[in-house]
Amino acid sequence: MAKQDYYQVLGIKRDAKPDEIKKAYRRLARKHHPDVNPGDKSAEERFKLITEAHDVIGDEKKRKVYDRFGQYSDNLAEAASRGATPGSGAGGGRTAPGFDFEGFDWGAAGAPGAGSTSGGGSSFRDIFSDLFGGSAAKQEREPPRPQPKRGKDIEMPLALSFEESITGLMTNITVNRSEQCTRCNGAGDTGGSIVTCSTCKGSGQVQRAGGRLKFSQECPDCGGAGKRRQPCSLCKGSGLLPKNETVKIRIPAGVDTGSRVRIAGKGEGGRMGAPPGDLFIITNVGRHKHFTRKGDNIYVTVPLTVPEAALGAKIEVPTVEGKAQLRIPPGTQSGQKFRLRERGVPSLRNPQLRGDQFVEVQITLPDVISEETKELLKRYAQLNSENPRITMGLE
Repeated sequence: MAKQDYYQVLGIKRDAKPDEIKKAYRRLARKHHPDVNPGDKSAEERFKLITEAHDVIGDEKKRKVYDRFGQYSDNLAEAASRGATPGSGAGGGRTAPGFDFEGFDWGAAGAPGAGSTSGGGSSFRDIFSDLFGGSAAKQEREPPRPQPKRGKDIEMPLALSFEESITGLMTNITVNRSEQCTRCNGAGDTGGSIVTCSTCKGSGQVQRAGGRLKFSQECPDCGGAGKRRQPCSLCKGSGLLPKNETVKIRIPAGVDTGSRVRIAGKGEGGRMGAPPGDLFIITNVGRHKHFTRKGDNIYVTVPLTVPEAALGAKIEVPTVEGKAQLRIPPGTQSGQKFRLRERGVPSLRNPQLRGDQFVEVQITLPDVISEETKELLKRYAQLNSENPRITMGLE
């Protein structure tokens, strides 16, 4: 039975972009994975077909061959790599019904029976060599060399006090990072003999778990070849060397919990001369016993005596930078808020700007009232008989 069209298997158009191919494969793989459909043979076969289609369509070079020669390109590639003619003993007969290459000489790309490559035109072997970068046998003998790759970023948490988040901080931290191997320059090998990759055991694939599902991915150490050159004895094939480094960092004024502070070039080392990654400090700011922060504004509650609220006063209030004077107008009510402009947190986007501070006053009574004070309050009640609950319809 002829194979299904790989584009139809993945449910995509022939001009689908790589991202569309990847999304279609992931969606179908999750649906038909054997772990999701235990005991379902049809789902297992479907999963294999989906994976096969993605291996071809998802690879740029294989896709070119597939688009040019149709769904029998795998058979063509195998025959071309061996220099065989379809119909000969090496090819096992014609590749498939309806796709007749009988009479074509795989050594030449001319008319049937051309017999040599000197008469013009390129051979099918040359076509596959151009698309795949050489014959299959050569690829097996020579695993691909690693390419320059930027180092990974590192994230580290840092606890700060409330005051430190407002004023900023200079400090030193110890970072466990890596640097490019000095012996192999990040290649992971020194160009020696070829051995079976110890990471994938020669399969070219490694298993990755995603929840209940398991997926096969290209081995990161051999690039899917299954073989690699003898690993560097200094870095053991990783291309990187561990390093504990003391890094001086500056935390700018105004950071909050969850802020990310970037220190360039202090992440994991790059490979083959590529730059290292960055270090990101994730701040966690502690609470303050008086202040509350919302954005760049600061909020604080300050107690107020009855005479201060009734007669007005000038009082001291705390701010994130010390003390400040606040004028309380006569007749101030409990819960009333006052704003101190630009007494809040410095802005991370523009250090020249600051938030505001809001002061809420709460009228309090003394814990102990003397007899003389009681008499004064009784006299005050006789002189001021208004009922503040009358607006609620209460007596």
